Amino acid sequence: MVFRKTIAVFVLLALYLTPSFAQTSGDTVTIELNEKLPKDPKVATLLSAILPGAGQVYNEKVWKLPIIYGGFATNLYFIDFNNRRYQLFREELGKFDDGAPNLNFPNMNRDALARNVDFWRRNRDLNFVVFGLIYILNIVDAQVDAHLSGFDISDDISLLCEPSYESLYAGGGLVGVSLKLKF
Repeated sequence: MVFRKTIAVFVLLALYLTPSFAQTSGDTVTIELNEKLPKDPKVATLLSAILPGAGQVYNEKVWKLPIIYGGFATNLYFIDFNNRRYQLFREELGKFDDGAPNLNFPNMNRDALARNVDFWRRNRDLNFVVFGLIYILNIVDAQVDAHLSGFDISDDISLLCEPSYESLYAGGGLVGVSLKLKF
């Protein structure tokens, strides 16, 4: 019994809220439905800041996920590689300073070992900066994509490139190229 009353209330509410479209003397009524609503840039930014790639999923650009996570994975690989090389040369420099023989790099003196320590540490630190840039670009991409989601991309937009000729008052003329944007 309660179920029937609930259904009756929903049916009456639906009929009440549904606008009636009556035709009068040749007038036509058209209804346009926009299936894709613009995305909220704040939501996309927040999602991408919390979990990289979540803003792209919100914007329905899932194809960008492998690019983002591929960039993170590649960068993590190079951080690990540069850190291992840094640790190796730092250990060898410490052994050299203690007077132990340099068995791994016999052709390198102390200056060469110190330069390698600095080189690999600088590369590792630079990769941390690149990691931060990838993270920031992920957030910026999600925000910009959300802003542009409501941009009209229809067939009515075109850019024409045509030759043009203009007459001058003093005689002669100008020949050039004209760009016309039609929308």
